[in-house]
Amino acid sequence: MKGKTKKLSVVSSLLLVASTILIVLSLFFPWWKMVFVAPQYPEGLNIIVYPNKLDGQIDIVNGLNHYIGMANFSEKNFPELSYLPYLVGGLAALTLITALLRKKSVLYGLISLFVIGGGLGIYDLHHALKKFGTNLSPEAPIKMDPFVPPIIGHNTIANFQTTSLLGIGTYLVMAAFILLLIPLWKDRK
Repeated sequence: MKGKTKKLSVVSSLLLVASTILIVLSLFFPWWKMVFVAPQYPEGLNIIVYPNKLDGQIDIVNGLNHYIGMANFSEKNFPELSYLPYLVGGLAALTLITALLRKKSVLYGLISLFVIGGGLGIYDLHHALKKFGTNLSPEAPIKMDPFVPPIIGHNTIANFQTTSLLGIGTYLVMAAFILLLIPLWKDRK
């Protein structure tokens, strides 16, 4: 009886397999992006962040950031991009193992890892945005007050309107997390 109440159902196990698939798929999509629009760039410029690389018009953005004394955006400035795919892959593997073991106690641990990892990811992104926006060179041609772009939302930097957005990859991870929570409700007793 004890083992019976702590075991996940087959349907719950299948939800965890679906969660695993979403986590793996997230590796192939952007997780976050920032769009810059100004009169001279009405079509907008992008910085797109994947789990393993930066994409978008990075060179143009870096050229503009030079004028306000901001450090260049580059993959070497974000060491997380070199190991994040392995952490996400490990999370996917743990999710699949949880699906195979079908133990609620293991699921609780997995959910805890998701929450901790998500919190650390948000902290890391905020820290990076703060570092880039507040460590402006005093020798820059254009003087600006330090700023911290939002993780999600709008901001004005000089004559640029910026919009920060979550990418498809982040939404896939969020959907994967929701799939982890459903068995807690479904198999409650």
